[in-house]
Amino acid sequence: MDRGCWTQALALMLVLVSTYGEASFSWHMDDFINAVKQVEDSDPGSQPVTVLRRLRRAAGLNDAFTQHFLGNTDPGGPALDTNLSAYISKAVHHRVTGDGKEEGVVLTSDGTTVALMPLLLGMEAGFLSKSNKGSVRGLYQLTLAKDLGHSFRHGSPLTLKALGPDGCWDNLTSPQVFTLLDGPTTLTNAQLNGGMDGVVLGSEVSDESRRPQKLSSLLTEYYCHRLESGGMDTAPRLIGRRRRENFRGLMVPQVLSRQAVKSLELQRRLKGRSKMNVKEKKQPMATVKDGMKEFVHKFMDCPAIIPRCMWRAEPYRGTPTNLSLPLSFMYIHHTHSPGQPCLTFQQCSADMRSMQRFHQEDRGWDDIGYSFVAGSDGYIYEGRGWHWRGAHTLGHNSIGYGVSFIGDYAASLPSKHSMGLVRDQLASCAIDGGRLASDFIVQGHRQVVNTSCPGEAFYKEITAWERFGEVKTRR
Repeated sequence: MDRGCWTQALALMLVLVSTYGEASFSWHMDDFINAVKQVEDSDPGSQPVTVLRRLRRAAGLNDAFTQHFLGNTDPGGPALDTNLSAYISKAVHHRVTGDGKEEGVVLTSDGTTVALMPLLLGMEAGFLSKSNKGSVRGLYQLTLAKDLGHSFRHGSPLTLKALGPDGCWDNLTSPQVFTLLDGPTTLTNAQLNGGMDGVVLGSEVSDESRRPQKLSSLLTEYYCHRLESGGMDTAPRLIGRRRRENFRGLMVPQVLSRQAVKSLELQRRLKGRSKMNVKEKKQPMATVKDGMKEFVHKFMDCPAIIPRCMWRAEPYRGTPTNLSLPLSFMYIHHTHSPGQPCLTFQQCSADMRSMQRFHQEDRGWDDIGYSFVAGSDGYIYEGRGWHWRGAHTLGHNSIGYGVSFIGDYAASLPSKHSMGLVRDQLASCAIDGGRLASDFIVQGHRQVVNTSCPGEAFYKEITAWERFGEVKTRR
């Protein structure tokens, strides 16, 4: 090899070695998928379950609970590069620090955050399954049940109300630090996202006919799918944006409750303690049952909501007026401008910022007027939220939430998926600021003076909205 080729080869080696060095790592799912590809390339022809075991070994997931279901972590094959192994270890090892920083989580392209550990463990359990009937040994304990059982067992009514707090990244292009909105907690939104994804993907690959050739391909298809003009109405079934609906289709709450209690029993046995008697089991069963109601409501009934800090909202100007909960109405709007549906987290976030600037600068309002906004990317975006009075429906701002769809729908309807998010899910959460609902009325609203878009344009669509306007939802 001549000197020029040696120089190019050395430069390439330096790039590969430094890719996951301390100065360049990013906690984005795209970067993690690239790390998985490097693991695959280091041992061509390796099966996905072998790659998962190598990831588990690099991450140090060797506790007795995990080994009980998945066995040891020795997959054979060549050792991983030191920097790559260190990156995987930091990416997968989950913890919440005392100052509310969450580690072992990554930002996905759709704007949600996922803990990698329950995701990887769930997939490994699925690949190890010999059954095509959807029953995977250890799937629920490894992904959700252990964390749910621990959280409910040691939690209090106060902490249960804060189940699964979300957080925000310091940077959306090269994310490094993720900070929880409500401070330290035993069970975060990212953990539950990772757990749900682990259940969904673990169940998928438990069927040998649906197992992909490469783990990186599965992750790419699930987390990196780009929506086409039809939005979620024409999107494939197995994508991260459908996390909650796919999870709802798989999970029976009573089964998850039993698995959570079983996980507590298993942890006790693995520590050498005796099996719980009937009396000892009653207390954790009761707390798990109560906690599961909160989990089901927040993560199976309600839609995923992108918090203000993720779309980079400007601060509220002045002092917000708190709503007196519970409320009885939800008023439906469209934005008119922006006039096109948004199909990506980046575009929806830009539209939210544009509307906030218009409302604050041109209208002189304290904040974006809406309580929530529905994108066509599969998510609801937080405006003024559950507790602050909005500026959306003249004369009605104190008695209801204002929800707008991004786009001009004077002559057409939003996507079926977007309408379902608002009508069937957000409305179910709206009473008492995201808590359990009783009666609720969703109304298509005729725009009036001083609201956020032209009255006559929106009036034309009221007949269409009445297909689901004036719907009373009872729980």
